[in-house]
Amino acid sequence: MDIAGMIDHTLLKADATKEQIKKLCEEAKEYKFASVCVNPGWVKYASELLEGSGVNVCTVIGFPLGATTLETKVFETKNAIENGAAEVDMVINIGALKDGDNDFVEKEIRAVVEAAKGQALTKVIIEACLLTEEEKVRACELAVKAGADYVKTSTGFSTGGATVEDVKLMRKTVGPDIGVKASGGVRSAEDAKKMIEAGASRIGASSGVSIVKGLTSESDY
Repeated sequence: MDIAGMIDHTLLKADATKEQIKKLCEEAKEYKFASVCVNPGWVKYASELLEGSGVNVCTVIGFPLGATTLETKVFETKNAIENGAAEVDMVINIGALKDGDNDFVEKEIRAVVEAAKGQALTKVIIEACLLTEEEKVRACELAVKAGADYVKTSTGFSTGGATVEDVKLMRKTVGPDIGVKASGGVRSAEDAKKMIEAGASRIGASSGVSIVKGLTSESDY
């Protein structure tokens, strides 16, 4: 199993420095990770460092709360793609989902999908730790309906990260053709394997190097 090729090597902390982003990109090239996942302000720099390497640049949209406007998320998506992003991980409007406003949630996801179409993969972060089981299922169903490429468990910045149970539920809900990304708290090769066995096709982790080396990291994300 090529775990490295399933990892989004991640650094989303507010205090990330240029040197740390450079190291992240160098590690991604060395271990052949699927992508580096960085905040939008780092996309241009990361895409320059990774040009021709085969490693994608992934970024986050409406992060970490999902509470920006639909129009802001669309602009952020287009801007990130212009700067070199090949994958965008958007946070849904969690309050709207909890209010039962399915039309808005679907509309918002669809707007980001359309903004990225043909240029970048769209992953939809549902922030599972804040949702009931019914809400998790509904969020995944809306993401599929809106044309997203992946559903993703977590930002890694809320009350909890990925769980095997959530990944299983999300995989069952979206079926075999949509990606499932487990992120938040995946710190070891054992954690990653459990998530993959549960149905994850991508792993978001700042511990990518530890995972491929079979070690355990102390990192939170």
